[in-house]
Amino acid sequence: MTSKKCDCQGLCDAPDFSELAPVLGKYAKVPGSLITILQKAQDIYGYLSMEAIQYVAEQTGIKAAKVYGVATFYTQFRLKPIGKNLIMLCQGTACHVNGSKMIEEAICDELKIKDGETTEDGLFTLNNVACLGCCSLSPVVMIDGETYGKLTKDSVREILRDIKKNEKA
Repeated sequence: MTSKKCDCQGLCDAPDFSELAPVLGKYAKVPGSLITILQKAQDIYGYLSMEAIQYVAEQTGIKAAKVYGVATFYTQFRLKPIGKNLIMLCQGTACHVNGSKMIEEAICDELKIKDGETTEDGLFTLNNVACLGCCSLSPVVMIDGETYGKLTKDSVREILRDIKKNEKA
C-alpha cells in the first residue's frame, strides 16, 4: 500500500503521515537512523502500522522487509495499537522471585486479558518486560511511566480499579 498524498481532501482511508514529515526530513538520509525514525513514528501514532512501515521504507530507501525486521526485532516497538494505559509488568529475576507471576495472574483476572492484549474498552494493555530496573521494589509494574512496587494481588487490583475509576470521573 502506498501512502502518497491523494486528492480526496480527507474522504478516503489513505493514511496521513504529515506529522512524520519533519522527522523524515531530518533523518531519512542519515545512515543508522532507522531506529530513531521508528521511535519517533511510534511516539506520534502510538504504534507502527504496516502502512507506516511501508511509508518509512519509501521515504528512506530502505527495503520494507528490513524496516519490518527492525520493528519486530526490538521489543520497544509495537505493531498493534495499545490501550490508553500501558501496563509494563517486570519479569526480571528479583520480580520473578518475589511473585511477578502472581501479580500477572491478578492483572489478567482483573482485566480479562493476557500478556500483549488490550482490554475491550481500550483502557489497558498488558506487556511483560524483561526488567524495569526497580529490583528493590519487586514485584513492580510501571503504568504510563508511574512505578508501583512491593505489589500484592490485592494492591495491584486496587491500582487498576483506581485508574478505571479516575477514567470515568
